[in-house]
Amino acid sequence: MPEIKFSPKTCSIVDERGEIAAMHKGMPQNDVGKFTDVIDNVSKEIGIRMVIRSMSPQIVICDEIGSQEDILSIRKATCSGIKGIFTAHSESIEEVFQNKNLKELIEDKLIKRIIVLDSKVKGKIKDVWEEKMSSKIENAAYKYKEVI
Repeated sequence: MPEIKFSPKTCSIVDERGEIAAMHKGMPQNDVGKFTDVIDNVSKEIGIRMVIRSMSPQIVICDEIGSQEDILSIRKATCSGIKGIFTAHSESIEEVFQNKNLKELIEDKLIKRIIVLDSKVKGKIKDVWEEKMSSKIENAAYKYKEVI
């Protein structure tokens, strides 16, 4: 098997419902990596703010995004230079674009790739959408400041 070479990244998981890391007595029961901090049982809005301030992650991971509060928190993280890995429930790329909050992140070029998994076959990729990132980070920062 070929070796994959990459530099480790510090990650923070904001696990609102305890579904990603499955924490038990402060220890993740799922393998989330040795450079990963986990905050569970706290809203994404509060959790993302906490990890930005105290953990300095390079990547923030959350599941089931979609609310306006989630979008504002993600915008704050990206304006702080943090990358993200996020999930949202959807059956198709078209359905993702129909969610006005997710569409806002896509239009602002803050979502780089969407992967739709097959709901019937575990781990099977059904569809992929990609867009090249551009210099619209300034636009995202401007929109974030408008909300404050």
